[in-house]
Amino acid sequence: MAHLTVSTAWLEAHLDDPNVVVIDIRGHVIPASEPPPHYFAHDEAYAESHIPGARFVNWVTDITVNGPLQNQVAPPEKFAALMSALGIDEDIMVVAYDDANGMFAARLWWALHYYGHRRAVVLDGGWNAWVSEGRPVSARVPVVTPRVFVPRLDASIRRDRHAVEKLLHTDTSLIDVRSAAEYRGESARAKRKGHIPGAVSLPIKEALATPDGRMPPPETLRACLAKPASRVTIRMSCCTATAASAPASRCLRIASPGSTAARSTTAVGKSGATTTRCRLSED
Repeated sequence: MAHLTVSTAWLEAHLDDPNVVVIDIRGHVIPASEPPPHYFAHDEAYAESHIPGARFVNWVTDITVNGPLQNQVAPPEKFAALMSALGIDEDIMVVAYDDANGMFAARLWWALHYYGHRRAVVLDGGWNAWVSEGRPVSARVPVVTPRVFVPRLDASIRRDRHAVEKLLHTDTSLIDVRSAAEYRGESARAKRKGHIPGAVSLPIKEALATPDGRMPPPETLRACLAKPASRVTIRMSCCTATAASAPASRCLRIASPGSTAARSTTAVGKSGATTTRCRLSED
């Protein structure tokens, strides 16, 4: 997990490291059964207190874009402008944290990898672990010296609906990491309910639930993924956007580090909501 997470102790020891940038990306999502809006950023909480030196990113608006599909990853020019303004370039290690068991921190981690920045990790345990351990906090907003972030898109970790359709009924496992209610078609953030045919339900919030909010060990993740990944060549995760599928991608990397069999991609867009050609199943 060395290249995917860092401990609270490690981060505290590196708060003054000029090559480490800490990103506060706290927020929450309400259940799909509730009326919208569903997505919220915790900018007020950041203003009250945060890890010293942390810069705030609004996960709802800063790293996403809306159009026919909601909450898609921001285009390269928007993402690069934000990273540059945050003082991030290829020499910087980014440490992201949230207060939601890593859901939004993993989204930023995934987006950075999508744009070719591999020096990105998630703070294990996030804000909750940091505070519970009595580590320092601050209300001071840091003065940032901009840098130049150059996006280098890695299209191999993202799939559109055309690619997903071609992989249906093959030896590729499609993992639906939304809630069980969304998978069963009882609620939806998308225009249609249900799931992509053949997808296996693995609600990521439950999979990552631990008493202290830290990432489960690799052996626990492997056991959790054993059923949906039993016939894997490429493991794919699917959700309404990348808020849940990014943590799933990170889980796959941790569960089988360095393994080509553990390669994961994120399916673009809402489950079956991109076009009528992508059928939905209620079975």
